[in-house]
Amino acid sequence: MQNNKPLRIALTKGRLEKDTIGLFESLGFDCTAVREKGRRLILPIPDANLEVVLAKANDVITYVEHGVCDMGVVGKDTIMEMHGKFYELVDLGFGRCKFALAGKKNENFYAGVGVKTIATKYPNVARSFFAAKGMDVEIVKIEGSVELAPLLDLANGIVDIVETGSTLRENGLEVYEDVAPISARLIVNTVSLKLRQHEIETLIQKIEQELKEREESK
Repeated sequence: MQNNKPLRIALTKGRLEKDTIGLFESLGFDCTAVREKGRRLILPIPDANLEVVLAKANDVITYVEHGVCDMGVVGKDTIMEMHGKFYELVDLGFGRCKFALAGKKNENFYAGVGVKTIATKYPNVARSFFAAKGMDVEIVKIEGSVELAPLLDLANGIVDIVETGSTLRENGLEVYEDVAPISARLIVNTVSLKLRQHEIETLIQKIEQELKEREESK
């Protein structure tokens, strides 16, 4: 039996929202309502039978995991930090950056003995990275500019998102090692994929074809 309710997709507000809407428009969808959203947070894309929910990154995962949204677009950084029960189905290719281990220039991070202190906004990512190396580290959670931690000698290094590296360089820091690549991912609720498989897979096929054509045109 066909479900006529719109597929509900949560988008991470900001850059990923804009890039996703650009992708949808390249598929021929009319995203006028989202472009002219004002303060509204739930917006229709009628010709695609989609309903867009605008949310913060962490909340995108929560909404998809709990099934109030069928799909979501969120950065791999949030997925790695939060985990969760959902399917990660498509690398959308935009929002590219990386997790990196960084610290003061010209210092050998791995030299010496004793437990290293790592400052980060992403404690789960940092802990997993060092656990894979068999290293025991002390994690300090930082909410603001994590670059301050090594400068104030609070930490030996930081694990953070790096795009251009300009903030690091301007503060006398450098990347020691890449941790993981990051980009926007399409995630899907596990139950929604069963109940609305045809609709979701049809949309995914259109997205993957568009991404393939973009890649080939480069």
